[in-house]
Amino acid sequence: MSVEQATPADQLGRERSAPPASVADVVGATIAAQGVTDAFGILGSGNLVVTNALARGGARFHHARHECSAVCMADGYARVSGRVGVASVHQGPGLTNAMTGIAEAAKSRSPVLILAGDAPAAALTSNFRIDQHDLVESVGAIADRVHGPKTAADDAQRAYQRAQLERRPVVLMLPIDMQPLPPVQATPSRPPAPPLPAPEPSEQSLATAADMIMNASRPAIIAGRGAVLADAGGQLEELGARIGALLATSAPANGLFADLPYALGISGGFASPFAAELLPQADLVLMFGASVNHWTTKHGAMIDAGARVIQVDIEPRAIGRSRPADLALIADARAAAARLTEELERRGHSAPGFRAGGLAEQIASRRWADDPYDDAGTEDWIDPRTLSIALDRMLPRDRAVAVDSGHFLGYPSMYLAVPDARAWVFPNGFQAVGLGLGNAIGAAIARPDRPTVAAIGDGGAFMALAELETAARLKLMLLVLIYDDAAYGAEVHHFEPMGHDVSLVRFPDADLAGIARAAGAKSATVRSVADLAVVEDWLINPHGPLVLDAKVNPKICAEWLEEAFRAG
Repeated sequence: MSVEQATPADQLGRERSAPPASVADVVGATIAAQGVTDAFGILGSGNLVVTNALARGGARFHHARHECSAVCMADGYARVSGRVGVASVHQGPGLTNAMTGIAEAAKSRSPVLILAGDAPAAALTSNFRIDQHDLVESVGAIADRVHGPKTAADDAQRAYQRAQLERRPVVLMLPIDMQPLPPVQATPSRPPAPPLPAPEPSEQSLATAADMIMNASRPAIIAGRGAVLADAGGQLEELGARIGALLATSAPANGLFADLPYALGISGGFASPFAAELLPQADLVLMFGASVNHWTTKHGAMIDAGARVIQVDIEPRAIGRSRPADLALIADARAAAARLTEELERRGHSAPGFRAGGLAEQIASRRWADDPYDDAGTEDWIDPRTLSIALDRMLPRDRAVAVDSGHFLGYPSMYLAVPDARAWVFPNGFQAVGLGLGNAIGAAIARPDRPTVAAIGDGGAFMALAELETAARLKLMLLVLIYDDAAYGAEVHHFEPMGHDVSLVRFPDADLAGIARAAGAKSATVRSVADLAVVEDWLINPHGPLVLDAKVNPKICAEWLEEAFRAG
């Protein structure tokens, strides 16, 4: 075949087999070689070449419409898949646009790698010039860089591994004057480092913890995101069964104990009334990878003042930061749970604890969906509780749920069940509105075999509106559930009772379903349960997103909101 007759596939094959022509090519190829299958971003002159190289290496590139959403997609992808999420952005404004998503990923300890162009060191008057290093570090992420043609491959591999091992977002800066240089190093000088062994508790702290457990009669285990990252669910379940413990999670770890008989769901402001009744009865609380903050403890109400607390965390700075701990175990949650179980077994200890007297049956019959309420639906508005319960019953059990921040947040947290913690995406470490849709898109790409629900408010929907086109373009199995009260509901319900004017945070009713249709998505306006029939039709052939503009009653104030504003 002559060159003139070569097909695009032939050309692509030659490009993949050709040696890297530049530093940017080396970086993209090295990142792809780490096993990256999906990447997100927005292309510009500062990141096009490196992203093309990443795609040639086998990563599918998903083009977002805003850099913040691109990072959120990588974050949601990482949370669901357990792999490093990868995003690519332009220097200067591309990075500043991404910063809120980076801050969320940092606070939630998500392993995300962001490839970012950077202004040349000598370009002191460049319009794009900002202090990218300090900007990134200021939100708790890691700033790294490609240092030159001799180290490009090692720099790229190091940045990827730091995101993976340190469970934090890493921004790899690529100066644009360095990117086109011919590489000296085409591949890393050494293979990737093996995973670090999980830190185990010291023998002394392990023995003390076992003593405290044996002296307790009503223990409870509360697991947080650290337990999810450590994949500690099975070990915590085994420990709980041995000591007769109640099981609960922080909001970010929702789903870790799904379907277990003594699992109470979320502890704190989203706790069911029965969970809020039971947890304060514990005389010993074991916190695994949870920060023990006011959200998880409901300002201390979930832990009795006389209860003893064992806090297990891989981060020494997390111990006692929100509440004093009687004992600290600086260890990986999975390793600590396994070692505690072994030690108690060695001592011959097991106890019924809470697990007696038909309690499992009471827990099963007193979850949020069983809690009575007065339906506040009208001809114009649906009650958000009724909406959430009806959707939970319609959707298949194998689903993912990603939520945004806002007044509506409690409803999906309380009523939309998930099968496991990796199916729950809770980007609320920074409490920023507008991140949920991007996270949901990343989650849907990570698991295209099941429906993903993006539970968002109308405020967050408008902030991320352009990504409705992204979801439609990618034909995702995504149900976008908009709790639309035509307001910033949290501010309305917090300030109006105090006599403040809240007219500036109320808006005319908008046709979000119409906007979604214009973006290429299926959509419907929901004012009653009957309007949800469109969901059943969509589930038969969920090819592309379905957007529900659910007109929820704006007069309903979520029960958890008062707690939220107490937190500041």
